[in-house]
Amino acid sequence: MKEYFSNIPKVRYEGPDSKNPFAFKFYNPEEKIAGKTMREQLKFSLAYWHTLDAEGTDMFGRATMDKSFGETDPMAIYKNKAYAAFELMDKLDIDYFCFHDRDIAPEGPTLSETNKNLDEIVSLLKKLMAEHNKKLLWGTANTFSHPRYVHGAGTSCNASVFAFAAAQIKKAIEITKELDGCGYVFWGGREGYETLLNTDMELELDNMARLLKMAVDYARSIGFKGEFFIEPKPKEPTKHQYDYDVSTVLAFLRKYGLDKVFKVNIEANHATLAQHTFQHELRVARINGVLGSVDANQGDVMLGWDTDQFPTNVYDTALAMYEILKNGGLPSGGLNFDSKNRRGSFEPEDIFHGFIAGMDAFALGLRIADRIIRDGRLEQFVKDRYKSYQSGIGADIVSGRAKIEDLEKYALKLGEVNAIGSGRQEYLEDILNSIMFGK
Repeated sequence: MKEYFSNIPKVRYEGPDSKNPFAFKFYNPEEKIAGKTMREQLKFSLAYWHTLDAEGTDMFGRATMDKSFGETDPMAIYKNKAYAAFELMDKLDIDYFCFHDRDIAPEGPTLSETNKNLDEIVSLLKKLMAEHNKKLLWGTANTFSHPRYVHGAGTSCNASVFAFAAAQIKKAIEITKELDGCGYVFWGGREGYETLLNTDMELELDNMARLLKMAVDYARSIGFKGEFFIEPKPKEPTKHQYDYDVSTVLAFLRKYGLDKVFKVNIEANHATLAQHTFQHELRVARINGVLGSVDANQGDVMLGWDTDQFPTNVYDTALAMYEILKNGGLPSGGLNFDSKNRRGSFEPEDIFHGFIAGMDAFALGLRIADRIIRDGRLEQFVKDRYKSYQSGIGADIVSGRAKIEDLEKYALKLGEVNAIGSGRQEYLEDILNSIMFGK
């Protein structure tokens, strides 16, 4: 098989003192942290769309990267993309990958021809997965790029578009099952609106729920046992998207009786677009029992859009891994690098630099999160801050024994309440720094 990155060696762990640009400094896959190997804790995944398809275009500039992999015929290009993907996973020691249906095979002039293209590429992927011992983390359908989805897919104003999207999702579920995917993701790329002046919001939300129920029922009927995820995002490409953030998704799922069926796939950059921290979205998902999987990237705080950069902010990765460890890991999900090289980082070796930086950043985050938990000071401070709920009137409130009349009687005896204690944010941030950087 042809090598597409022949000048790049297999990337191995060499430790923090290594100056080798093609070595891991902190990701040591077989080292045990918090009772499991780093490979098990992190479950890294390659995002097919950014890694094999993204060509460095932006709204002001043409492609800077050639992702044709030496071919001109569309099917030949996509076959070579598959070979290149598995070479990358081998050399980076990544066990999983994710894709949209349109990432892995070209769209034909009809749905049946498109499905035929998919079947041919899926057969190749299945063969390569067996040869290289790789797994599919999740699959999904791209129901947002084609002009037919200009007004949405499951929330389209046109019933024919809704039907086409359903057919496309049906096929994407089938190929995800064929490749033994751990899960299936719904991302509402254009499930939202630009203006309420032309929008029947109630019908659109009802229809989205109908599509999800159809998809789940069909998937279970063909024996798909994987997890279902919804990926929150507040805006872009639409002004407002119905899967705005974890809290909004939870409200939607509970309204339509889907909360026991779906978990969330949280993307770091989507969290910040919703004006939340990455940790906030993970925490909301964790305490509600719906934390399923993660798209590992970051945005640029100076820019207001989804830049999908490789994650390098170790504060973010440490606090993210803290939530994931407290969740007991991601049993049905993993850390998918929904990340792309900057437009100016256009040489093939830059793909490796991006992945190495991201994998090391999350490995550092895992190490630090484990130290935070073992150190115990942050968790003890929080426990002490709420200790008034462990006895007396607080215990009555938590247990549900207290009625509002009881609380009134208690309050009337108190007089003024002043001794509420400092939150000590700066002290806690200093503790975090000492755990992260102390020896």
